[in-house]
Amino acid sequence: MKKKIRNEQKGLLFIAFILILAVVLVLIFSFALKTNAVTEVINRDSNLKTLFIVEDEDSEVLFSSVMIYYPESYKAALINLPAHTGSIWQSLNRVDKLKSVYSELGVESYKQEVEKLLGIKIPFYIILDFDDFIKLSDYLGGMRVFISEPVDFVSESGERWLLPSGAINLDGDKIAVYLKYRLPEENEYDVQERYQNCMAAFLSGIHDKKYEIFLNEDNFNIYSDCFVSNLTKEEEKTLIQQIADVDSESIVRQTITGSLRRVDDQFLLFPDNNGEFIKEAVRQTIAILNSTADSMTSRVYVIEIQNGTTVQGLARNTAILFQNASYDVLSPVNANRNDYEETIIIDHIGNETVAKLVGEFIHCTNIKEPDAEDEVFDSSSEANVDFTIILGKDFDGRYVR
Repeated sequence: MKKKIRNEQKGLLFIAFILILAVVLVLIFSFALKTNAVTEVINRDSNLKTLFIVEDEDSEVLFSSVMIYYPESYKAALINLPAHTGSIWQSLNRVDKLKSVYSELGVESYKQEVEKLLGIKIPFYIILDFDDFIKLSDYLGGMRVFISEPVDFVSESGERWLLPSGAINLDGDKIAVYLKYRLPEENEYDVQERYQNCMAAFLSGIHDKKYEIFLNEDNFNIYSDCFVSNLTKEEEKTLIQQIADVDSESIVRQTITGSLRRVDDQFLLFPDNNGEFIKEAVRQTIAILNSTADSMTSRVYVIEIQNGTTVQGLARNTAILFQNASYDVLSPVNANRNDYEETIIIDHIGNETVAKLVGEFIHCTNIKEPDAEDEVFDSSSEANVDFTIILGKDFDGRYVR
């Protein structure tokens, strides 16, 4: 009888051992399979795309931007998303401003609409409310922005807005003024430019304070407590560590351009070409960021656009397209004649790769190097620009047909 009991005990011990071993193996495999979403995205997609949203005091969108960052080159682009961007938003099933998606349906729907607007997938988001953004500004030692003219103005409510001019470092209280003030002569473009300046300054601040932020876990927790994201704490740390390495002096800036229209007692910004232009500009920017060639990402390229047709304003409108695609464009001019049949791109710097990117933006493959014997060569341009574009009759205002 005792022997039988001992056998049963051995059997139970063996089963217990098997169960414990199974639990240990599950834990080991779970740990081994544990992944970091940020690292996964970098390995799979080579770049990081993050939506930043700063809320106002009413928890609505004050401003938002998408950062596209290529860690291998440390280059990044910031795409400003004007809150009054108008469209038939699928999530709302009506025409309205973009910020209404956020206030009515939340961040996930907002992110999905932004993805469709820009033509890219955005895996991560970071949300900061207004007070926390101001607090972070102080944590970062202020944010450095450029103010062209001093601000000294009293609002209708009696609040005085006072800011000095120049490249200055603004603490939290001054950043609050910088984001809030509105002058009578300003337009919405001026306001959006301030928002984008603030976002760029925020990223620069993270870059400058990166060693302090990651000095120890408590330091990072102080900063990370100021924002909400769709990441775990460890993934947040990985993302901010990546962002902290960005070359903050060469951030490419883009914004959505279009026409203002009054709809239901509100002015909405409808993107150019039914939104196709901003998608094209984003694709162009990603192509430049993802290039590993130093010559591709070391600077902004200068373009001269000449109108070789009789169409009034063609060069001016095309210049706006290239400016919003992150190129530096000189004042548009007329070509030496107005009967060019074909659009021509003149590559003054002998960079075939970049020249092709410029051409792809307007679907132009007619690329040539300058030739002193050629009538389209202008020696005065060569010293000032990288590429000259002479628009011909085959250009319809957006693409070469």
